Amino acid sequence: MNLRQQYILSLGGFTIILTLALGWMSWALTAGALEDQMDEKLLWVAGSAAEVGLEGRTLLGFTQPADSVEVLFSSQQARLERMQRYVDEAWVFRRDNTVIASSTSPTALPIGTPLRWLDAYGPELDRAWSEGEAVTPPFTGEDGRFYKYAFHRLEDTDAMLVVLAPADFLSPLARFQQTLALGALVSALLATILAILLATNIVRPLERLSKVALRIQRGRWDQPVEVERGDEVGRLSRAMERMRKALIQRDEQLRLMLAQVAHEIRNPLGGLELFASAAMDTEDRDERRRLLSRVRSEIQGLNVIINDFLSFARPLHAESRLHDLREPIGDAVEMVRLGFQQNGESLELHLPEDPLMGRADPDHVKRVVLNLLQNAAHAGSAIRLAAWWYRGEVVVAVADDGPGVPTDLKERIFEPFVTDKEQGAGLGLAIVQRLMEVNGGRVELANGSGAPDPWPSRLDGAGAEFRLYFSGSDDLPPPPDP
Repeated sequence: MNLRQQYILSLGGFTIILTLALGWMSWALTAGALEDQMDEKLLWVAGSAAEVGLEGRTLLGFTQPADSVEVLFSSQQARLERMQRYVDEAWVFRRDNTVIASSTSPTALPIGTPLRWLDAYGPELDRAWSEGEAVTPPFTGEDGRFYKYAFHRLEDTDAMLVVLAPADFLSPLARFQQTLALGALVSALLATILAILLATNIVRPLERLSKVALRIQRGRWDQPVEVERGDEVGRLSRAMERMRKALIQRDEQLRLMLAQVAHEIRNPLGGLELFASAAMDTEDRDERRRLLSRVRSEIQGLNVIINDFLSFARPLHAESRLHDLREPIGDAVEMVRLGFQQNGESLELHLPEDPLMGRADPDHVKRVVLNLLQNAAHAGSAIRLAAWWYRGEVVVAVADDGPGVPTDLKERIFEPFVTDKEQGAGLGLAIVQRLMEVNGGRVELANGSGAPDPWPSRLDGAGAEFRLYFSGSDDLPPPPDP
């Protein structure tokens, strides 16, 4: 069963069940209310007749048909006949279910005639004799109409008045029931049509997006994804369009990276071939040693390039924990200090005496600081590293006295393969940005704003300054801002 069929079945079935349930409840409540109202009126008619002249003790005194000509009996008979304005028939009978008087002619139903139909209403009669009144359930008469009997005991005697009246409320109820059934059928039909329209309106865009996904999966990325509409399906189409653009961008980056890898490796390989050939041709041991040293240096450079590409390509996972960031910063400084001294570069270090508690992966902290220090060493001869606490974050700044970042590269300096150097793949700052993101931090090219530097010393020259922002501790109170 496809999505369209499930939607139609669910909506149509729910509408049918709901309509039938509400219709049945409406019919049951209406039928109950109308029947209660009719029972109340029947009992009121029977009780009124008993109150305005029917005398149970008097009627019980008539035991022979000859008595029916007496004046007293005639008056009681006349009252029963007048009740036919409100009911179809009326009788007065004894406890043994024999008639005393009726609204019909006494000759047609003489005194003492058993009312056999009363045997069908034993529970109602028992209740009437004990409680004084009762009403029977509706039944169908010979003419096909619905009727009800109402019983009323006369003056706490053994005489009982029973009246017969049509249950007219059942006829409109039957029509009401037919109307409900017709309404349920129409509602089901409309719900099915609506379900088909809604399902088509939802499924068709999904089918189109499914074809788009297959097209993207097959590598056909040139055709953009059409925005369907403004609802969730529209958001899905926009998300797929962003995914398509991201795949195109990723593919372009991959192609660029492969081209960059080939370019970066080709130059050292050419040097390796040249130095290796020269080392094979020379007989001078010192010259061979020098050439082999150059070969080793080129191999080390190749290793650095390959490591940079692998670092950028592999997924990153941070094992962040709360620790003193001065420790990995100090490790990174120790790794470059000797090389700086040998190359005549100076490193100015400013770390506070109090712990800098931040949440990050220690290895990642050491790595990003090391990358920034190496970049600074390539740009200038004087490097400055400072770290401090500011507004719940640990700020690490690395500055150099070089020429600074060109204006046209400032907006793209963290993109991969963007560099102003003749050597290098341009991945150092891109790797730094990725490492900071997976640790919940960020890296910025300082522009004179942001967290104020508490240390008084500055480097001469334009230079470039990069700042790392690590999340501070939520568990410990931060030290006061300097």
